[in-house]
Formats: sequence, structure tokens, C-alpha cells
Amino acid sequence: MKNVGVIGAGQMGNGIAQVIAGKNIKVTLYDISQVSLEKGIQTISVSCDRLIKKEILNAQGKDQLLKNIKATTQFNDLGPCDFVIEAATESVQLKLDIFKKLDEVCGPGTILCTNTSSISVTKIASVTKRPESVAGMHFMNPVPLMKLVEGIRGLQTSDETFKIVKAFAESLDKIFVESRDFPGFIVNRILMPMINEAVYALYEGVAEVEAIDSAMKLGTNQPMGPLALADFIGLDTCLAIMNVLHEGLGDSKYRPCPLLVKYVEAGWLGKKTGRGFYKYA
Repeated sequence: MKNVGVIGAGQMGNGIAQVIAGKNIKVTLYDISQVSLEKGIQTISVSCDRLIKKEILNAQGKDQLLKNIKATTQFNDLGPCDFVIEAATESVQLKLDIFKKLDEVCGPGTILCTNTSSISVTKIASVTKRPESVAGMHFMNPVPLMKLVEGIRGLQTSDETFKIVKAFAESLDKIFVESRDFPGFIVNRILMPMINEAVYALYEGVAEVEAIDSAMKLGTNQPMGPLALADFIGLDTCLAIMNVLHEGLGDSKYRPCPLLVKYVEAGWLGKKTGRGFYKYA
């Protein structure tokens, strides 16, 4: 890969851009907001500083990594890319609109990937004239630290495309695990119902927030409790995924907890807004 496009400068997009740029690959980081781009680049810089303290990276490496990233608000700048990863908000319509535009802007040989954590890759690919060149590439958060990438093959994804996607993920020192194109794939099919059930436990008065998280950390050896994890992921993202699971699989066990819905309606989205199940400075 010579030039990889990343759409979205949020927590997933800037992490993906950092990992790719760290392999001395040119990255075109696109976002509709200049403020979001500046915040994303600052996040990458701070992340690099942490790696320098851990002696995983040096100052020269950080400088080169940042030089490898071109931040832009111009969608057409993605045109020359030979590989694009979309990491926008988990909204079906937004992703469909993005892939329609990518199909028009990018060359016929460009592979288009989505970092969706739950939405049908087949559906996203269907709005393009190159469904065989579209695949899912679901990174885990935080991207620079987490090893897993879920690879999702849409119904029309070609063997050649999927082979390239797998090889690219592995070139980034990630472990590539293939999932079929079902709602939630592997990780979120299992993780999100657990988080949703933790919210139900709070909603029904089984225990308080800290007790639920402490019980799950100490009782199941998880590094982070499910409610703290939900805050870290973003409650809006958790709700969006639960809605996809509920609608896509049609089983009442995936019904989002009413308390989760209320928190999102209130704008209590977790760490990124300063309030979720916990309060943040």
C-alpha cells in the first residue's frame, strides 16, 4: 500500500491512521470537520508520546509518523488512494452515503473497507458498482494497542479482495480473524448483549454501577467492568449496535435496555461527553 485513506478522525479513525502511518505508509485522513481533524492529530501525537515513554517509539519515529498523515476536509483527496477504510459514526445511512461517494471518487482498483462493528457489509457494498472490492475490517479500540482485526466478507466480496485485506491487516501486526456477515459479527454479537444485560441489572436495581463493575472484574477476571467499558465505547455506539442486533436477528433477547436508550436521549454518551454511567472530568 502506498496511500491509504481513512474516513473519520474520531477515536477509531485516528487510531487506524496512527497504526498505518507507523508502518511508513502515506495516510489521507478525512473528516468533515477541521476541528475534529485537529483533535484527531493531537490524539495521535499524545499516543505517540506514550509509546516513546514505553521505549516502543522514538522522537524521530513520531515525527515521521505525523509527516505520513495528510489531514483533509476535501473528500476528493481520497481519490488517489489505493485502499480506503471508513471509520465514521455507526449509522447505516451515513455509511451508505459515504460508500456511494467513494465509488464515484476512487479508481476502479481501489479496495473499500468499512470499520463497522455491526452493520451488514453486504448492504454497504450494494450501493457501489464494485461490491466484489468491498469488505469489513473491524479494528478494536484502542487501535494502537489491540491486536485483533475482524475481517468480514460480504456476499459478493471476491477471494482476491479478502486475501489483500487479510495481508494488509497482518502487515500492521494485527491478528486477523474471519467472521461471516451476520449482525454484530463475533465480538459485538457476544460483548454487547453482556453490556446490555449489565445495564438491565442497574435498571432493575440488582446493584449499583460500581458493584456491577467490581463483580464482573473480580468474578470473571475482566480488566474493565461492562458499564465502564460501555462509557469508553460510547453509549450511542452501544445502542446503535444493539438496535442492529435486535432488528437483524429479530430476537427479544437483543432488545436495548430502556435505561440505555434514556442515557443516549439525555446526551450522556460516556467518556466523550463527560457523563455516562460514571462522571468524568
